[in-house]
Amino acid sequence: MADAQDKTLPASERKRRKAREQGQVARSPDFGHFLAIAIGGWLLVKWAPDIGQWMQQILMQGLRFDHALLQNPRLMGERAATLAAQMLMVVVPVGVVMALVGVASACLSGGWNFSTQALAPKFEKFNPLTGIAKLFGKDQLIGALKSTLLAAVLGTVGTLYLQSRIEEFSATLTMPLPAAIQHAMSASLTGLIQVVITLALFAAIDVPYQRWKLSESLKMSHQDVKDEYKEVEGNQEIKQKMKVKMREMARKRMLAAVPNADLVVMNPTHYAVALQYDEKKMGAPRVVALGADLLALRIRDIAREAKVPVLQAPPLARALYQHGELDKEIPGALFSAVAQVLAYVYQLRAAMAGEAPQPGELPELPVPPELDPHNPAAQARQPRGKR
Repeated sequence: MADAQDKTLPASERKRRKAREQGQVARSPDFGHFLAIAIGGWLLVKWAPDIGQWMQQILMQGLRFDHALLQNPRLMGERAATLAAQMLMVVVPVGVVMALVGVASACLSGGWNFSTQALAPKFEKFNPLTGIAKLFGKDQLIGALKSTLLAAVLGTVGTLYLQSRIEEFSATLTMPLPAAIQHAMSASLTGLIQVVITLALFAAIDVPYQRWKLSESLKMSHQDVKDEYKEVEGNQEIKQKMKVKMREMARKRMLAAVPNADLVVMNPTHYAVALQYDEKKMGAPRVVALGADLLALRIRDIAREAKVPVLQAPPLARALYQHGELDKEIPGALFSAVAQVLAYVYQLRAAMAGEAPQPGELPELPVPPELDPHNPAAQARQPRGKR
């Protein structure tokens, strides 16, 4: 009971969709009764003359006997089969129409829904104790009261109608059969209309009631909403661990690319950016690794172990860290500064190989002030989030 009281939130779209997949749809039996009686009555009125003639012919053929039929019982069987086939020619189309009416009434009240899950056996329903408990449940009690009330109202309507037309129906006993059939159908039309109106009133109440009942049964508690969110979005702790794991894997791949870099630019310990350039494959130098603080020191150590030149160029290192993208080419505004650094590195390598004189100090690099996050011109602009 406490759990039912906690379910005060409307069902989510996902829960409604799952309920439909399981066959839980708002179906109104009263609406089906109304539509079946209304369509059946309309067909009866529309086809009344033809039905009267057909019934007259069937009765005449069925009550006609001759000497051959009495002498040969096999012929009587054939006569019965012929009459049954003639009857099926009328009954089967009417049955097909009424079956379509049943499907249409279900679709109109709850929409089209085909679910194989509803056909799957549920062994818990074979438990007699569970079945007995459901017999005395609230839904069963309401359904029984509603059916009893409908039967009582229809019985009252039918009784009052027959009492008011008793002489009219009695008159059919004195009429020939064809006229009696036509007269009985005509006299029954008003009563049929009263029954249809009564069923329409019950259906007008039952359709919204069934929808409300389904909506109430699908309501969720706050815990249900949380559980569904975890199921849809995934456990946040697991997702956080996955993000940490992915960052760690990306960091390892980035550090593995440092030995293949052409140089590392530092600031001198806070930022480190590793650059790689192949004039045959790249249009501009590419950032293969970047980091700050401890990660910057790790990049520096790996570079020194791999004998990759490490240069102290604070403004350029800060600008590359702030505006560069991993595994992408450097910003166009830094091409000139990076080109001078690469030229210096190439001169340094040539000097170490004895092919050129030792270069002097690294010249001042043309780093645009607005790209250096420590420059007042850049601080006046809104900073971009750090990686």
